[in-house]
Amino acid sequence: MDHSHHNHHPNNERNSKDTEVADKIVEKTLHAHNRAIPDEEQHPSGHGEHGHDHHTMMIDDFRRRFWVSLLLSLPVIILSPMVQHILGYRLEIPFGMSIAFVLSSVIFFYGGWPFLTGLWQEMKKGAPGMMTLIAIAITVAYLYSTAIVFGLEGMDFFWELATLIVIMLLGHWIEMKSVLGASRALELLVSLMPSEAHVIREGETVNIGVGALQKGDLILIKPGEKVPADGLVEEGESYLDESMLTGESKPVQKKLDDRVIGGSLNGNGSLKVRVQGTGEEGYLKKVINLVQEAQKTKSDTQHLADKAARWLTYIALISGFATFAVWLLLGEDLAFALERMVTVMVISCPHALGLAVPLVVAISTAISAKNGLLIRNRTAFENSRKITTIIFDKTGTLTQGSHQLSRVVSLQNAFPEEELLRLAAGVEQNSEHYISQGILKQVKAEQISIPHAENFNYLPGKGLEGTVEGKSVKVVGPSYLQEFSIQTPQSDAEEGVETVVYVLIDGIVAGFISLRDQIRPESSEAIRTLKASGIKNLLLTGDNDRVAKSVSDTLGMDGFLANVLPHQKQEKVKELQSKGEFVAMTGDGVNDAPALAQADVGIAVGSGTDVAAETADIILVNSNPQDIASLILFGKATYRKMIQNIIWATAYNVVALPLAAGVLYKQGIMVSPAVGAALMSLSTVIVAFNAQLLKRQFKSIA
Repeated sequence: MDHSHHNHHPNNERNSKDTEVADKIVEKTLHAHNRAIPDEEQHPSGHGEHGHDHHTMMIDDFRRRFWVSLLLSLPVIILSPMVQHILGYRLEIPFGMSIAFVLSSVIFFYGGWPFLTGLWQEMKKGAPGMMTLIAIAITVAYLYSTAIVFGLEGMDFFWELATLIVIMLLGHWIEMKSVLGASRALELLVSLMPSEAHVIREGETVNIGVGALQKGDLILIKPGEKVPADGLVEEGESYLDESMLTGESKPVQKKLDDRVIGGSLNGNGSLKVRVQGTGEEGYLKKVINLVQEAQKTKSDTQHLADKAARWLTYIALISGFATFAVWLLLGEDLAFALERMVTVMVISCPHALGLAVPLVVAISTAISAKNGLLIRNRTAFENSRKITTIIFDKTGTLTQGSHQLSRVVSLQNAFPEEELLRLAAGVEQNSEHYISQGILKQVKAEQISIPHAENFNYLPGKGLEGTVEGKSVKVVGPSYLQEFSIQTPQSDAEEGVETVVYVLIDGIVAGFISLRDQIRPESSEAIRTLKASGIKNLLLTGDNDRVAKSVSDTLGMDGFLANVLPHQKQEKVKELQSKGEFVAMTGDGVNDAPALAQADVGIAVGSGTDVAAETADIILVNSNPQDIASLILFGKATYRKMIQNIIWATAYNVVALPLAAGVLYKQGIMVSPAVGAALMSLSTVIVAFNAQLLKRQFKSIA
C-alpha cells in the first residue's frame, strides 16, 4: 500500500537539501584509508574486527599468566625467609632455596614477559612508563635474588618478585577488561545496506548482489525494503525513513526525480530508482569514511599512572645507583651497598600503583553500568570533567523522536473532538504513515473504539479518504484544501513546528488535528543542571529554524544550530574545538556517528541506533538526558579517586626511599626489605579501600 500521505511536511526544503548531501560530502572522503595502514595505526582504540580480536586475545593472555603466576607464587611466598621472619614461623625443607629459585624463574620469564617486552617497546619510543618501572623492579629483584642463591650474602627478593608480577598482571587484566568493547561501528554501518537488489533488465526483475550494482542500473524497491544504493526516482511514490541516516525525524516523501539514499527504509510504496552512486560514491560509504577519520585522529591520552610511573622510573634508577655508589664511597662492603640499591629500586615500584587506576576504572565502570551509563572509552569518561560545551542532537535525544498528537480542534458543533478523532482513526488505521501512527496511538491511549472504514483510498501526496459509518471522511493536508479552493481554517499552530491535518466529513472541514515531536520530560531538568554547572548547551538538528528555536526556547538552552546536514555536524564540533571548547556530543542516529566520534566525549542515547552507540564513548542506556549530568559529576569523582590513589600509591616513597637508601643508617634507622614490603602492602590496602568509596559517592550524586 502506498500511503502517499499529507502534503504538510514542515521541511519542504528538505528534499532539495537531500539532493545536495552526497555532492557536498565528497570533499570529506578520506584518502588515508585507501593506503595500507597498520591495524594499530588504523584502530588506535582497538576499533575494527582485528583490533577487537587482538584485544580479546591479550585479555585471555594476561588472565592465563596471572593464574599460573599466582599458583606458582604460593610456595615461593611460604618458603621465603623474609615472609617467615615477618609472620614469625620457621619452615625448612630440602633444597627450599633452589625450589624457590626455579619457581621464581618461571614466574619471572612467563609472568613477567609482558613487562619485559613492554620495557623494550617503551624504550624504542623513548617514553618510559609503567612497563619500564615494573620491568626494572622485577629484573633487579630476580638478578639480585639469583646471586643470593649462588653465594652472595643477603636475603633474597623472590617473594617480592612473585607478588609484584602477580599484582601487576592482575592490575593490567582488570584494566584491559574494563575497556573491552572495541568499536563495531563500521560493521554496523555496512549492515544497514541490504545484501541484494532487484534490477530491472529488459522488462524482467533480476536479483543481484548489491556489490554488483552499477551506475545507471534501474532497480525496484519494494514496500518495507532498504534502499540498496543512492539514486533518483524514475517511477512511483513513497515515504522513506531516513532518520537513521540524516536525523530527519519524519519520513520523507519521494517522487519523480527525487534523490534516495542507500540504507534508508522504504515505506508502503514501490519505487523504481536509477542508480547514481555505488560503493565508494555512496552516501553511506562517505559517512563510514567520516567515522573512520574521526576515530583515527582521536588523541590517545596518556594515563596518569603512566606519568607517575615514568617519574618513578627515573627516581628508581637515579636513587638506586646513587645509593650503591655512596655506600661504596663510604667504605661499606659490596654486599651491603648492593642490598641497599636493590631495596631502593624494588620499593620504587609500589604494588599499589599497578592497581591505583585499574581498580577505580573497574569499580566506576560497574557502578555506571548498573545505573544506565555504559563506558566504552575510559579516557573520554575521565575527561568528562573538562566539558565546557554540550551539543544535543534533537530527535530522539531531547525529544521522543516520534510525532505525538498535540491537540484536536473541532470546527463543527456536530462533531465533538473525540468524535472527530474517532472518525479520523477509522480512515488512518489502514496506513503505516507516521501521522496515522500518531493518531492511532492517541486513540488507543484514550480507549476509543476505532470504526471500520470502507472504500478506503489514497490521495497521492495529499492524504487518505474512506467511508466511515456512512460518512465520507477525508484526512488531508493543506495542499488538498488549496487544490479544491477550500478555505483553510485559521489555526494557531506553530508554523513549521506542528504538523496539521484537516478532517473533512461529507465535504465540510469539520476540524483539524496537530502533531509534534514531543520533548522528553527529563530534558528540562537536564539542561538546568548543566547550566548550573557552568556548561554551555547547544541544540544541533537537521530540522528548520522554527523547530530548532521552539525546542531551544522551551528548554532554555544557550542556542541552536538548525538545517545542519549530516557531514556538517562533525564540522560544527570541529569549529567549537578550534575555539578552545571541550565538546561533548549526544546523538542517536547514523548521521550523528561522525560527530560523536569527533567530539572529545561522544554520548549516545540507548534508544538510538547501534551505530551511534558503538561510535560513542559513553552510552545512556535509559535514554534519559538527566543521566548526562550524573555522568559529568561521576566523571569528576572518578578522576579525583584516581588522583588520590596515585598519591597513596606513591607518597610513601617520600619517606620509604630515603630510609631504604640508608639516610638515617648512622642513627640506627633503616628500612629493611621486610619493612619496605609491609609498607607496600599497606599502600595497596589503602588504595583498594579508597576505590571502594566510589560506590558511596555515586549514590550521593544520583
